[in-house]
Amino acid sequence: MKNVLLLSIILTSTVAKVMGRIDNSYVYVGRAVNLLKELTAGRRVIVITDENLCECCGELIQQYEHIIIGTGERNKSLESAEQVYCELISRGADRHTMIVGVGGGIVTDITGFVASTYMRGVEFGFVATTLLAQVDAAIGGKNGVNVAGYKNMVGTFCQPKFVVCDVQLLKTLPIREFCAGLAEIIKAAIICDPMLFKVLEDKSVDYWRDNLQALEEVVRRAVEIKLDIVSKDEREAGLRRVLNLGHTLAHAIESRPGNYYNHGEAVAFGTVMVARMACSNGLLSGNEAERIVRLFESYGFKVAFPFTADLMEAIGKDKKRENSTLHLIVPTAIGEVKDMAVTLVELEEMFNK
Repeated sequence: MKNVLLLSIILTSTVAKVMGRIDNSYVYVGRAVNLLKELTAGRRVIVITDENLCECCGELIQQYEHIIIGTGERNKSLESAEQVYCELISRGADRHTMIVGVGGGIVTDITGFVASTYMRGVEFGFVATTLLAQVDAAIGGKNGVNVAGYKNMVGTFCQPKFVVCDVQLLKTLPIREFCAGLAEIIKAAIICDPMLFKVLEDKSVDYWRDNLQALEEVVRRAVEIKLDIVSKDEREAGLRRVLNLGHTLAHAIESRPGNYYNHGEAVAFGTVMVARMACSNGLLSGNEAERIVRLFESYGFKVAFPFTADLMEAIGKDKKRENSTLHLIVPTAIGEVKDMAVTLVELEEMFNK
């Protein structure tokens, strides 16, 4: 595996900048309509998307064969994957067919999972249409579906040939979904970029909604952070675990019956909870813990979630658990985190301290 190329290279077509590379996978920032034509030239393309995007991204989608899946987390399932497999078979898709997921994290996860397993693997790419997908879900080669209510319990590590991030597609994104992506950008800043954290502190949700050029720079930086980490540890054997800041708790929150919160909201809860825990255990200063809480609050996130027995039970079923041990990512400063291997008993004691 080659290290990520962290240089912005102007393509000869001038329609985009390629942000980085993991093996043969590239991330581009630019106009999706033009990029997709260039990146799939000469290939048979089948697009996977959802019913909402088929309407709002018609210019992009209608020029290709397409398969429509349902919306919502319940459709990120083995049943949905099987329906797509059957549709690909009925259309005569072969190993030379390029599959492109146009959508948010649910679409990209199903697309990556299906493509990496259909006929033992066909090439695929993503056009990320949500902020969450552009800075996190579509980047890094993780593809998975939920099983029995648990997040991403079945999946693959397989890199797309390309990921296209077009901030123009975010103009019509509902505010709640827009903020979900901002939660992941905040998480990236806490992990390793205090300057990005300060930029986020000085701005607001409305600022990023109204200034897409500035937003593009923030997306570019968040992509760089994730690519740099993933390029050094694609299969999450060590360093890549830092990207799970807040996610051990977030996935437990999302798995609760009747869960109301989207992924970004759950990540906000999880990150704030672990920051407060770190502070109470002497691992993070009170000032920096408070800055983390304030930033999430200023972006409209709720920051109080109870650490209950059923939440602890869900944490115990986390797919990253090794016997009774979890790798909990804990902030020790803004821009620095620590990977702590803790037992479930120790984890409960730390949060109840």
